[in-house]
Amino acid sequence: MAFAATDLRGQRPSQDASAKVEFPRRRIPVSFIIDDSTCLVNMGHFCMPQFHACYPDRPAYQKPWQTYPREIPDAFVREFGEWCAQQGVRGKYSIVPYPACTGWLDRELPGWPRKALQDSLELVRTLLLPNWDVHPEMITHTRVIDLKTGRPLEEISPATMENSYPQQPQSADQLAAYLAYALRILQNCGLPCEGITTPGGFGNRVKPELSLAVQQAVRDVFRSPVPHFFKYVIDGDGSTEPVVEHVSGLGTDGLNLTVNIPAGTGDWFGGWEGDVVPEPDRYALADASGGRMVELIERGQPALFLCHWPGMYCNGTKLGFRAFQRVVTTIGQQYADRILWMKLSEIARYWAAKELTEIRRQGPVWQLQAPFACPEFTLTLPRSAAAASAPPTIVHAGQPLMLQPAATVPKLNSGTWLQSEESLTLCFALSAGTTEIRI
Repeated sequence: MAFAATDLRGQRPSQDASAKVEFPRRRIPVSFIIDDSTCLVNMGHFCMPQFHACYPDRPAYQKPWQTYPREIPDAFVREFGEWCAQQGVRGKYSIVPYPACTGWLDRELPGWPRKALQDSLELVRTLLLPNWDVHPEMITHTRVIDLKTGRPLEEISPATMENSYPQQPQSADQLAAYLAYALRILQNCGLPCEGITTPGGFGNRVKPELSLAVQQAVRDVFRSPVPHFFKYVIDGDGSTEPVVEHVSGLGTDGLNLTVNIPAGTGDWFGGWEGDVVPEPDRYALADASGGRMVELIERGQPALFLCHWPGMYCNGTKLGFRAFQRVVTTIGQQYADRILWMKLSEIARYWAAKELTEIRRQGPVWQLQAPFACPEFTLTLPRSAAAASAPPTIVHAGQPLMLQPAATVPKLNSGTWLQSEESLTLCFALSAGTTEIRI
C-alpha cells in the first residue's frame, strides 16, 4: 500500500483514477451549525459585558445587553428540537461548558436551581443527541481559563479572551490540553463529543497546531477515531467540502486524522446578540430561485449553514427561528430528492472514508481497503450497460451481499445500485477492512 503525504493533509492511499467516491447516495450533504448555545444561559446577555470590558470602543459591544433576557428557556429548545426532528434536520449544537463564566455545567449554574440544570442537560441528551452533534465551544467563549485553578486569568485583554487566543505561538500539546479541559466537562455531563467548535478567532495564529490539537484532545477524552472541528466559513466560489488533515499511520492500527468541516454561509438570522433582523432570503429566496444555500446545492457543493443560538430565540420574539423554518421548508420543497441532512460527525466519517479508502482494480474485481466502516458509501465504477451481465456483488469477510437495482438516483439507498450508459453506481454499508466488488 503506497501513501502520499501532502502538507497539512498528511498521508493518502492509492485510489484507481477510474473510480469515483460520490457524495453519500449521490446527494448534497446539508447540515445546520448552531454556535453560542448552551444550557439555559443566554450567551448574548452574559458575553456582551465581558467583550465590552476588553474592547470598550467597539460599537458591537455597546448594545443594551441588560435588556436581553438572561435565559433561553428549555421550552424553546424543545420547540426547536421537535420541529427539526419532524423535518429531518440534522447538524451541530454547541454546549459551552462554563458559559461566560456563569457556572460549570457539570456542577452548578448560579441563578438556576440544580434541577433546572439537570433537566436542561437531560433534554439535550434525549431530544437533541439523536440528530445533533454536541461540541464544546471552548470553555467559556469569553475569558481564558487558567487550567491549574479553573479561574479566568486576571488580565483582561485580547490575549486573555478565547475569541482571540492565543496571541503567541503554542504547540499542539498546549492547545490540546485546553480543548481537553472543555471536553471533560461535557463528558462529566454525559454528553458524547466527536468534535470541537472554536469561538471567533480562537486559534487563528496557530491553525496547523489547532487541527492537530483537536485530533489529540478528542481522541484522548472520547476515543473517537474521526475527530472533527468547525471553525471556518467559505464564501464565494471556494469549495465547501471538508478537508481531511494530519493523516498519519495509514494502513496501521495507529491511524490518526482530523476532519476540518467548514460552513458555506454567514449567520443571517438573528446574530449572536439576538437583536439582528433576520434575512432568510440570503440563504434561500421563498421560490428557491436564489440565495447562498440554493447556489451551493446547484453547484453540487456541501451546503452547511450557520447561526448563533441567541439569534434563533431573538430575545423571545423567535424571529430567527421563524426565518429558519422558512428556509428549511423552501429547501425541502425544492430539493427533497437531492439533499441529505447529516450531522457533522456523519459528514466527517464519510469524508474520511472517501479520502482514506484504498481502491484498486484487478480485472472485473475491485478491492477496497477501508480503515473504518462507513454507512451509505457511494462509489461509481466504469462498466458499460452493454457489458453488464449480472448485478454487482459486495463481498466482505467471505459474506456476499447482492445489491438491488435502483431505478433513478433519488431511489439510490444503501444496498442498491444504479446502471448508467458507461458506469454503475453502488451504495452500500462499507465495512472496515477488505471489501471486494465483483462486477
